[in-house]
Amino acid sequence: MNASAEGEPIDILLVEDNPGDVRLTREAFDAARINNTMHVVTDGEAALDFLFQRGEYDDSPRPTLVLLDLNLPKLGGLEVLETVKDEPELSCIPIVILTSSAAEEDIVRSYELHTNAYLTKPIGPDEFVEMVRSFEDFWFTLVRLPDDGER
Repeated sequence: MNASAEGEPIDILLVEDNPGDVRLTREAFDAARINNTMHVVTDGEAALDFLFQRGEYDDSPRPTLVLLDLNLPKLGGLEVLETVKDEPELSCIPIVILTSSAAEEDIVRSYELHTNAYLTKPIGPDEFVEMVRSFEDFWFTLVRLPDDGER
């Protein structure tokens, strides 16, 4: 599936506990005109519940892409990443780390756990929008993602 601004809306799971970063991410995706439905959870346990379709998320859609912060309450982003990538039914969902951490050990560990990309959040809103536009060009224009029926 190639998802783009003109195509079918994609389901994105944003795992982010900072309300300001949630707002900025939504605004950046809107400004980049990415046709999406963004689902937001604010901690690692809720992320796993959403992905495994448990509890209040038992009817949640399987996301096309996960944007995952590392510094989360209840269960950290690296633990979420490891759990998802170890689950055959979920492992093909692209997970992009979107975090303020530029620590080399976080970057290395994320790739060891099979993240698909590691992005450090820009400081300013204009830079954030530009990063999302570049992200859109790559992930939703060039990259082929599996159809929902193939996962």
